[in-house]
Amino acid sequence: MREYWRWGVFILLVSCVYMVKIESFKFPILHHQQTERISGSAGDVLDDDPVGRLKVFVYELPSKYNKKILQKDPRCLNHMFAAEIFMHRFLLSSAVRTLNPEEADWFYTPVYTTCDLTPNGLPLPFKSPRMMRSAIQLIASNWPYWNRTEGADHFFIVPHDFAACFHYLEEKAIERGILPLLRRATLVQTFGQRNHVCLKDNSIIVPPYAPPQKMKSHIIPPDTPRSIFVYFRGLFYDVGNDPEGGYYARGARASVWENFKDNPLFDISTEHPTTYYEDMQRAIFCLCPLGWAPWSPRLVEAVIFGCIPVIIADDIVLPFADAIPWEDIGVFVAEKDVPKLDTILTSIPIEVILRKQRLLANPSMKQAMLFPTPAQPGDAFHQILNGLARKLPHDRNIFLKPGEKVLNWTAGPLADLKPW
Repeated sequence: MREYWRWGVFILLVSCVYMVKIESFKFPILHHQQTERISGSAGDVLDDDPVGRLKVFVYELPSKYNKKILQKDPRCLNHMFAAEIFMHRFLLSSAVRTLNPEEADWFYTPVYTTCDLTPNGLPLPFKSPRMMRSAIQLIASNWPYWNRTEGADHFFIVPHDFAACFHYLEEKAIERGILPLLRRATLVQTFGQRNHVCLKDNSIIVPPYAPPQKMKSHIIPPDTPRSIFVYFRGLFYDVGNDPEGGYYARGARASVWENFKDNPLFDISTEHPTTYYEDMQRAIFCLCPLGWAPWSPRLVEAVIFGCIPVIIADDIVLPFADAIPWEDIGVFVAEKDVPKLDTILTSIPIEVILRKQRLLANPSMKQAMLFPTPAQPGDAFHQILNGLARKLPHDRNIFLKPGEKVLNWTAGPLADLKPW
């Protein structure tokens, strides 16, 4: 009871807020706080401008690989894997694009491999390997650049649950492994987990797509207090895919529910209200537990709305980790420690909470988590380009000798080898 009283006083303390503007967005921060610049190398990386540091050649593929797929199902523009679509659009008009492949540092193949949706709008990546193989065969046959390096100077956007393993169930993704033809390329992916077969060492980990305009439309009045201590909306059990309830989220979400469903400090439910974004702006802590994969759009939403992310996903590799100081803005809780969540969160000193909120109010950090239209300086598009620029110059060893081959074109499940 003492901890409930303590946090009730703190919630009253932060009831006065004012607004900070980020381009066309407004986000609440505490009245007596200023935003705090990210210090050291992370802040420098966050503010980097990639223009002039690299050139990207965009392959012109037949529209069946991208635009026609989107025309068939425009819902792809709004799901959490939409970065592959918006990155393509961004690069077509970007200052880093070159029409001369001979001067390119990087080559980009625009393939919308997550746009095969079920009637419920869920992406099914079962056709993705065949589609990606087909696109690579096309560029290898029509341009000389893939064959010089077998993709070592190419990058691909693969924003699936388990990236280029192309499956939403982890055991199936591990069994399949990364598509063999992508094993020399740089992958731009949402999935990141240390020591996992679906994460390449040189991958660039990016945030999932969260619709900027939708979030903008849910901004609440500036004088609204953060009256919720801990907030979460989502599944605790995935009964359809995990009837026994022990495999989904490695049991972490089930543990949240079983331990805190009746705790007055925890506002948690399976319901997803229309006030979801507004509620996040009223909360101090937002739970970001793993699901089938370790990441979710909640990471983006929490940063955008100034709600301290409580990251429950062992060994997660977070987006733009060299630019976003996740240790400073978030709280990390081991999956085994979920039953102690209330003690962990109520034990954090108030001055530490206030500093995390100051950092979360930093406009450049919020911008780095978004894929806005039109693009803005320092946004997620630019952070991806910064990641590619930091990999330059390429090691000369990536170029193969005449006739040399490294990749096995016939490796992988037989179903993946069928024509697309």
